[in-house]
Amino acid sequence: MATSYLQWEAIIMKPTDFARALSRYLSSYLPGQRNVSPNTIKSYRETFRLFLTYCKHVQNIVIEQFSLKHLDEPLITGFLSWLEDDRKNGIATRNQRLACIHGFCRYIQMEDPAGLQSYQRVLSIPIKKAPKPVMNYLTPDALKLILAQPDLSKRRGRRDLTMLTVLYDTGARVQELIDLRLRDVRLDFPPILTLTGKGRKTRHVPLMSNTESLLRQYMSENHLQQNGTQDYPLFSNRQHIKLTPEGVAYILNKYTSRARKESSIIPDKVTPHVFRHTKAMHLLQAGVTLIYIRDLLGHVDISTTEIYARADTELKRKALEKVNPELVAVDLPQWNQDEDLLAWLINL
Repeated sequence: MATSYLQWEAIIMKPTDFARALSRYLSSYLPGQRNVSPNTIKSYRETFRLFLTYCKHVQNIVIEQFSLKHLDEPLITGFLSWLEDDRKNGIATRNQRLACIHGFCRYIQMEDPAGLQSYQRVLSIPIKKAPKPVMNYLTPDALKLILAQPDLSKRRGRRDLTMLTVLYDTGARVQELIDLRLRDVRLDFPPILTLTGKGRKTRHVPLMSNTESLLRQYMSENHLQQNGTQDYPLFSNRQHIKLTPEGVAYILNKYTSRARKESSIIPDKVTPHVFRHTKAMHLLQAGVTLIYIRDLLGHVDISTTEIYARADTELKRKALEKVNPELVAVDLPQWNQDEDLLAWLINL
C-alpha cells in the first residue's frame, strides 16, 4: 500500500521548539545545573503531562505541532481553571503546577528571547492565596497509643514499630524515610541517621537511645549488617523493595485506625507528615530553640520553623499566664453555695 503524503510528513516531522526545549529542561538543566532531585523532576514531568493533556483534549491542539508560540497567558490560565474545576484539584496543587510552569518560563526566556514578552505575561500569573490549614499533631499520649499497636510477636510488626519510631524521632519527611540506605545508619556512639532532603541536601540527625536500640535489633534480626550491601534500603517490603510513600501511609493508617477504636484522642486524619509536625511540636514544648528544630527538620529558613511556635496554643497560654496580672479574684463565690440569685450576683 502506498504511503500517503500526510504519513510521509508525519515520518519526517521534526520535534518542535517546545519539545526540544522541554526535553533539555527536564533531562539536562534541572538535574545538571539546578541539581534537583528525581522526585522534583517527576513533579515537573507530571505537570507538563497534564498540561499537554489539557491542550489536546480541551483546546484541540495537536501535540506534535505544539510550539513555544502557543505558550501564552490565556492558555495557562485556562489550564489552571481546568485543574480546579474539572480535576477538582485543591489550591495548593494548582499553585504547585503553576510554579513548575513558571520555572520552565524562566528557563526558556533565556533560550528564546523573541518570546520574552509572552513568557513574562505567564510569569505574572499570581499564586492563588489559600487559607492556611490548622497544624495537625499528636499529643504524647496519642503517639504512645499508636506506637503500641504493632504486633511485636511478628516480624512485620517489629519492622513497623521501628519504622514509625524512626519517622517520629528524626522528624523525617516520608520520602527521606524510604530513601534511607544502610550506609545512612550509624549505630556506634553517637548514633545518627543521615537524611537526604529537598535539593539533595543531607543532614545528620541524632538518634535517641530507644530508637537506636530498636534499629539495632531490627537490623540484626533481618541480617542487614551481615548480608546487605550499603545501598540496600533500610525499610523494605516482602519483595525486598524499598517502601513507597503510599505504603508507609497505609501502614500508619492501619495502626491509627486501631488506636482510634481505643481512644478519642487520635485525630481523624494522621499522615506520615503529622509525625514530623509532632516531633517539632514536642521539641518546642520541651523548650528546644527554633534554631535546633530548624536544623533537625532541614528547613532552609527559620521562618518556616516558626509556624510551630505560632501553632502552639499551650505555649501561648503559659506565656500569657506569666505576664497577666491577677485581675479577677480566685475565691469567687460558688453558685451552689448561695441560693439567692440576686445576692450571688451582688457578691460576684
